[in-house]
Amino acid sequence: MFTGIIEECGKVVALKAVETGAELWVESSFTDEVTLGESIANNGACLTVTEVKDGAMRFDLLHETLKLTNLGDLTSGDPVNLERSLRIGDRLSGHFVQGHVDACAEILAYREVGQDHEFTVSLPPEFARLVVHKGSICVNGISLTVADLQKDQFTLWIIPHTHEVTSLKIARAGSRVNLEFDMLAKHIARITALSTS
Repeated sequence: MFTGIIEECGKVVALKAVETGAELWVESSFTDEVTLGESIANNGACLTVTEVKDGAMRFDLLHETLKLTNLGDLTSGDPVNLERSLRIGDRLSGHFVQGHVDACAEILAYREVGQDHEFTVSLPPEFARLVVHKGSICVNGISLTVADLQKDQFTLWIIPHTHEVTSLKIARAGSRVNLEFDMLAKHIARITALSTS
């Protein structure tokens, strides 16, 4: 379980294809504090630390993970949003995030407006029912608030702090982001679907 508050922007050391998918190596300042088997969200995808070496953590990506997330788009030197799992007693500054990416979506626009950034992302139609105006959504592991909602897209406003301390500093139109929709919305949608079938 996570909160969508990015702890650190790590740096990709390598992404290497292997038979089972890929090995992702990420460098961070807290690498020496992690233990094997620990769960860490990378761009919002919950991954398991499988090795620690030379200041970097290794995560094993299955083909399914590569298919459902943007982690396969990463290259050496890219920033990646990192968050260690929530501990009992921690402050919940964002919202409950599972680290289970629901979809990848295209960035339609990321433009500076005054000191902030207007961030518009495409909305896959099969998930549109799970997004509400002023509701929470997790984008690349970041807990954000939907500022404007259209049928096939949504807009978020990014403050300078979030822009600077996350991978959004390299965001551009045409690239992909990981989306995780609010878990309460998903449960309500499932219950509603079952009760009307």
